[in-house]
Amino acid sequence: MSSGTVQPITHDSPIGRLTMAASDVGLTRVSTRPARATSGMPGSPAVSRLLDKARRELDEYFAGERQEFDVPVDLSRVEPPSRAILSHLTSQVGYGRTTTYGAIAATLALGSDGPREVGAAMARNPVWIVLPCHRVLGAGGKLTGYAGGLAVKRWLLDLESLDQFPQLDLAAGESDVGGLQLLGLAADR
Repeated sequence: MSSGTVQPITHDSPIGRLTMAASDVGLTRVSTRPARATSGMPGSPAVSRLLDKARRELDEYFAGERQEFDVPVDLSRVEPPSRAILSHLTSQVGYGRTTTYGAIAATLALGSDGPREVGAAMARNPVWIVLPCHRVLGAGGKLTGYAGGLAVKRWLLDLESLDQFPQLDLAAGESDVGGLQLLGLAADR
């Protein structure tokens, strides 16, 4: 269980100013939404360490140097059904991968209304990016709903796909280097 409320901090990122908060147990918030005014206390040394770690890890992620987050997350303020769905994200939907609301619902045996339950849990995710709800798509891979907006969701998905160069059919030989140079993709030789 988290211990008390602390004053949120902000951190500039490529997707805008992030608001972050933590308890002594783990990160409780990462969002581009401005923090509500709180009467929180300044963080304990443990909270300061967690927020510093989160800042470093997010900077590494945005620089393409990190694919998994090690900073602990505290979901104690999230309702248990949503908590179970959010916890599934980090273990089952890795960097550069996507899934659908329906696939998560099926994996968790949530029943016919499962995709909506998954969508509701994603909408309640207090720790964006670290709990990667941006990797969850609508039926057929459709880009749908993200609390940070669809442009941010698309940007995050694009960031994660940068190191996954498309497989080219070079069976006919490597004669199309000129075409790649036009696109700015060919390595200098």
